[in-house]
Amino acid sequence: MAVQIDCDPRRLDRERIYRYLSQQSYWARGLPRDIFERSLAHSLCFGAYDEAGSQVGFGRVVTDRATFAYLADILVLDGWRGQGIGKQIVAAMLAHPELQNLRRMMLATADAHGLYAQYGFTPLSRPERLMERLEQEVYQRLAHEGQAGGA
Repeated sequence: MAVQIDCDPRRLDRERIYRYLSQQSYWARGLPRDIFERSLAHSLCFGAYDEAGSQVGFGRVVTDRATFAYLADILVLDGWRGQGIGKQIVAAMLAHPELQNLRRMMLATADAHGLYAQYGFTPLSRPERLMERLEQEVYQRLAHEGQAGGA
């Protein structure tokens, strides 16, 4: 199914995206609303829309638009999966004029390696050079601190 994809932040159905990320996704469950809004404001966002203009997919790229990009939060809403919409979002990201000739693009996925391999993504060429600082339960910690602070 062909969908319309653009980067117009005014078209994004923020409530729908937030609900999916904070309640359904495995990678951002519990995402606080203020962090969600800040992430959109500082990223290049892609909305996928059906013929009626309803949002059916979303993707976000964190980038300096010169040397590096990180593909994040690529999602297709329930009922729209399996129709190639995720592929269209990734293709739109890779074709975006501000994401050309970057030295490195990265992403993390638990279950879509085959999808991203179709677009040239591979396992890390030199994993010994990369490090991370991961706080997997940060959103849960923030929620607990917010509750404790209000008591």
